[in-house]
Amino acid sequence: MPPRPPVPSRPVGTVTRGTTNPNRLRRMDRWIAAAHGPALRRSPAPPAAVDLGYGAAPWTAVELLERLRAVRGDARVYGVEIDPARVAAAHPYARPGLAFVRGGFELPVGEGRGLTLIRAANVLRQYPEAEVVPAWRRLCARLAPEGLLVEGTCDEIGRRHVWVALGPEGPRTVTFAARLATLAAPSDLAERLPKALIHRNVPGEGVHAFLTDFDRAWATAAPYGALSARQRWIRAVRALAADWPLADGPRRWRQGEVTVRWSALAPHTMPSTFR
Repeated sequence: MPPRPPVPSRPVGTVTRGTTNPNRLRRMDRWIAAAHGPALRRSPAPPAAVDLGYGAAPWTAVELLERLRAVRGDARVYGVEIDPARVAAAHPYARPGLAFVRGGFELPVGEGRGLTLIRAANVLRQYPEAEVVPAWRRLCARLAPEGLLVEGTCDEIGRRHVWVALGPEGPRTVTFAARLATLAAPSDLAERLPKALIHRNVPGEGVHAFLTDFDRAWATAAPYGALSARQRWIRAVRALAADWPLADGPRRWRQGEVTVRWSALAPHTMPSTFR
């Protein structure tokens, strides 16, 4: 893995709103456990994960520890926040395997092999678009060879999510996830696109074409809505698979998810190393 960058004398980043709610990230965590579970189990050392920017309350870090330990019992989680008051408020929730530290994108946690997981939810959404790639590069440099960075956005109670999964080499996939009973059309998820994509939902860009095709497939699958919203979603996603490089299958579709290769949605303006 690349050498670890020197730790700055002050945290890298700015204080964000910090809005959080219990169970807000359950869909993202469920996907992590399924998609990244094999890497967690294979890790030769206890897997180390970071919940970056957990917010004004530590619920998401506590929940991440519980969900990872269902996959690997010795997993450890660091909650990292740039606001010292939030770190102080979280300390009573620390326990064996869960610690809270002040920091930003430099991730001031000592893991010689690198991190098995970094989860950054609703953080970069609050930054300028130009800061996304530098932040991705900094975070990916902290990953172990089998590590994963999951960066994305969701609504306040976790009904709608979109996230990018990155390995040490860069972006791999984009996942769209929703509570299907609340979804009028797949393009409703556009408002939760991560910062790298939300300004690219315009004609000529891959994410716009994908959501347009998804809405069309959703409309065609309307008769299956009489069975359930899940059956309509599955039918629509199955139709998408004819033209889009999907990275998952019916088992995940039944969860209200679909994952597409990053290369199909990468913005035209993004540096070539991340397209």
